[in-house]
Amino acid sequence: MSQRSRVLVVTFAFSGLALLASARLFGQASYAPTNKEPNPFQAGMSFGQLPDGRKWGSTAGVDLAPDNTIWAYDRCGANSCVDSKVDPILHFDTSGKLIKAFGAGMFNFPHGLHVDKDGNVWVTDHGSNAPTGKNRGQQVFKFDPNGKVLMTLGKAGVAGSGPDTFNQPSDVLVAPNGDIFVADGHGPQTNARIVKFDKTGKFIKEWGGHGSGPDQLEGPHALVMDSKGRLFVGDRTNNRVQVFDQNGKLLASWKQFGRPSGMFMAGNDVLWVTDSESREDNKPEEYGHNPGVNRGIRWGSVNDGKVIGYIPDPKPTGGSSISEGVAVDRQGNVYGAEVGPRDMKKYVKK
Repeated sequence: MSQRSRVLVVTFAFSGLALLASARLFGQASYAPTNKEPNPFQAGMSFGQLPDGRKWGSTAGVDLAPDNTIWAYDRCGANSCVDSKVDPILHFDTSGKLIKAFGAGMFNFPHGLHVDKDGNVWVTDHGSNAPTGKNRGQQVFKFDPNGKVLMTLGKAGVAGSGPDTFNQPSDVLVAPNGDIFVADGHGPQTNARIVKFDKTGKFIKEWGGHGSGPDQLEGPHALVMDSKGRLFVGDRTNNRVQVFDQNGKLLASWKQFGRPSGMFMAGNDVLWVTDSESREDNKPEEYGHNPGVNRGIRWGSVNDGKVIGYIPDPKPTGGSSISEGVAVDRQGNVYGAEVGPRDMKKYVKK
C-alpha cells in the first residue's frame, strides 16, 4: 500500500469515527423510529375554554409554567392574526379553565412559545405579506404573566439576517443563566440559524446555515434544553434532532424521534417530540417526505436516547392530524397543539 493510500484509509476511518461520534450522545446512536413503542394514553380530548366561547384556530405553541399551569396561543380563531382583534395568548389551569388572555393587535402569526423559570412568557411572530401586517412580525416578545411587554427582539416588519433582525423566527428558549436562544427560520427562503443573546438582548453569536450537513440546519422549528445545559434543536426539514452545546458545538444527531415539529423537556430529562409532518405517500422531493416514519408523539430519556413511548397520529396518511406543539404537566398529562385540526388535545393515561 502506498503512503497516499495509507493516508486516505486513515482519513476515511477517522471521518467515519467522527460521524459516528456526532450521531451519539452518552453512547446512544441514531436509529430509525420503529412506530411500535407502547402507547399508555387514551385518545386525545379537546382542551381549553377559549374567551367568548370561540373555537381554537391553528396553534403550534403550548408550554408548562412553573406553577403547573398551561400557556398556549391561538392564531385568532383562524391561521393568522392579521386584522384580528382577539387575544391570541392564552393561560389555562390544567382543567382547561381560562385564567388570562392578552396580545390583541400585536401579532401576525404567533409561532414559538416558551415559559421561562420566572414565569415570563416568550412568543415569536412571523412576518406577513398582508399590507395591514407589514408593521408587525419578525420579532420575539417577552411578556410578564399579566401581558406586560418586558423585552422585544428584532425589528417590526423587517426581515433580515443580522444581529438585530430575524426572518420568520420559529421558536425561543431561555437558558437558566438568562441567555436567549432563537430558532430563526421556517423554510428555504428564510433564515436557518440559531441566534444567541445575553439576558439583556445583546447579540452574542449565531450558527447553522441552510443545508443538511452535520452543522447545518433546515427549518429549525423547536428548542428545548436538558438539565445539563445541552440545547436540542428540532431540525425539522432534515428529519432530525440536533444536539448542541450552548456555543454551537454539535454533540449528537438523532433520527429516532421522527421529524420534529415541537419538543418539550420534562423535569427528569425525558424528551417529548411531536412529528406532525412525516409522510411517505408523496414524492421524495415533496415536503415532509420521510419514508418508514409515522407521525405522532414520541418520548424517551436523553441519557440514552432510546424512544420508549409513542402516541400515533390517528390519521397516518395525507395531511397531519396530530400536534405541532407538545407539553407535559407534572401529573404526566400530555398537551398537543394542532395546526391542521385547529385544536388543543389533552392526553391522559389509560
